[in-house]
Amino acid sequence: MIVTVTLNAALDVTYQVGDVDWNGVNRVQTVHRRAGGKGINVARVLAALGQEVLVTGLAGGPTGQAIEADLDTAGLPHDLTPVAQDSRTTLVVSDSPRTALFNEPGPHVTPDELDRFIRNFVAKAARAQAVVISGSLPRGVPSDFYGTLAAMSPAPVIIDADGEPLRNAPKGKPALIKPNAEELSRAVPDGTPEEGAQALRHEGAGAVVVSMGADGLLAVTADGVFRARMPYTVEGNPTGAGDSLVAGLALGLVEGTAWPETLRRAAALGAAAVAAPVAGDFDRALYAEIHPHIVIV
Repeated sequence: MIVTVTLNAALDVTYQVGDVDWNGVNRVQTVHRRAGGKGINVARVLAALGQEVLVTGLAGGPTGQAIEADLDTAGLPHDLTPVAQDSRTTLVVSDSPRTALFNEPGPHVTPDELDRFIRNFVAKAARAQAVVISGSLPRGVPSDFYGTLAAMSPAPVIIDADGEPLRNAPKGKPALIKPNAEELSRAVPDGTPEEGAQALRHEGAGAVVVSMGADGLLAVTADGVFRARMPYTVEGNPTGAGDSLVAGLALGLVEGTAWPETLRRAAALGAAAVAAPVAGDFDRALYAEIHPHIVIV
């Protein structure tokens, strides 16, 4: 079982619009509403790949109830710790190839609520093959919390975060950290992406995989440095592409797959997610098409 952690779970609303007029009235062509947040998106992809998953995190208020109801509808097992304040809503406006994302800050979490989550997390992580911790932190949660959770977990941990949560993540000695290139440059502002990834490894991360958009992946690991080169650029909605990529990395971790194949599958899943309209989905046909053409060097 792979446990995913989404502390700032959301009700994701996606508007697909033909051509956005930012100064006028727009007709929305298609609306999607579903439970979201990075860890939930990871769980959706893993479940679609046949993996047993458990969604954990925080949820509260009417929006939290809508999140849990959608997880039930999707058949995704979950054990979300309740909080008093309402969970957030996110809005994606897509007129492919352009996408705008609007993220609410999320609820304020109390120390007692956080303590209840920790007790639940420790119990679930004890039964997991791997743990994925990803996304933003709601208000009231300390910036080093992801590193704290990683240190508590008996199962190997993957962390996908930004800002101070990313900067503090190596202290928990996670098996893997997955920033994108911009997130890495904010966390380690000096040097090349490879040097930044090496810095996070030296601080405690087992491996660092950097998503580079159309330039593929950079992986700095104990077995060496690898790069995944994409055969072509996929146009579409990039929201959730990183989450699909993380799902591929988690799958490689639990299966013990060698780095070249782990990276090839992760990169293919990320590209296939861009071709899907909603975060947490991926285009299976594109995945099968692009996977064998990704070059690992």
